[in-house]
Amino acid sequence: MIIILSIVALAALAAVTWAGTVAIERAHPPSGRFVDVDGGRLHVVELGAMEAPPVVLLHGASGNLGDMWLALGERLAPRYRVVLVDRPGHGWSERPGGATDASPAAQADLIHDALAVLGIRRPIVLGHSWSGALAAAYALAFPDEMSGLVLLAPVTHPWPGGIGWINDVVALPVIGGLIARTLILPAGYFMLKPGVAGVFRPDTPPPDYGARTALAMLLRPREFIANAQDLSGLKEFVRVQALRYGEIKMPVTIISGDKDPVVYTDIHSRAIARQVSHATLTVLPGVGHMVQ
Repeated sequence: MIIILSIVALAALAAVTWAGTVAIERAHPPSGRFVDVDGGRLHVVELGAMEAPPVVLLHGASGNLGDMWLALGERLAPRYRVVLVDRPGHGWSERPGGATDASPAAQADLIHDALAVLGIRRPIVLGHSWSGALAAAYALAFPDEMSGLVLLAPVTHPWPGGIGWINDVVALPVIGGLIARTLILPAGYFMLKPGVAGVFRPDTPPPDYGARTALAMLLRPREFIANAQDLSGLKEFVRVQALRYGEIKMPVTIISGDKDPVVYTDIHSRAIARQVSHATLTVLPGVGHMVQ
């Protein structure tokens, strides 16, 4: 009897998740264009004049291009050709390599392919949080194809502790998929608002931040799994990549807050600033993780 009730409950939760996913995607349709890359498509939004200097904005974990669009897109558009990218597996971008595309290096390759299709040469690449590792990977892989590197509250080095138990579990084969397709979306609706407050602390989120950035897209099974995979492999990735930061020769700007409760400035921003001797580091007093 218990087994039957469990199956019925899981089936009901799966139906709720399916219906919720359909509703979320209808509420937040693609806002840009799709660009073909090896094995799939990436979703990008372009702002500003085509002939202006290009800037590529890369969002962090647990989100999509809407975060960078809200924070910086319209502000930079009068001076730059702004390219906002849904990272592979996030927003409306596909994840052609599956779990393999969790690597910042793999994502750098896919984004490089998309930029080539768009005819973008020597952009400034800006990465926030998780995408600090991605933007640095891009700089190391394509040093002659960038004009500059901007890192906002970046993840750059291994850190003490983990990534949260739910991400560890969802990143697992089989059981992770089951949880993502049954429990995450129904429970996640109640966690979005406190989650936003936590990542902004001690700052205050913009009004209606979740709705304006389509944050609920994260709760869809495929994206939640992709996000968990991104996070689960990140520490080991930066452990290896950090040995190479001295190779970065392009202009580098790093901006972090001294009250960041998510990505500690001493462990990451100050560390990479010491390795890249020509980097400019700005630490904003009283500011948390969402420096953008």
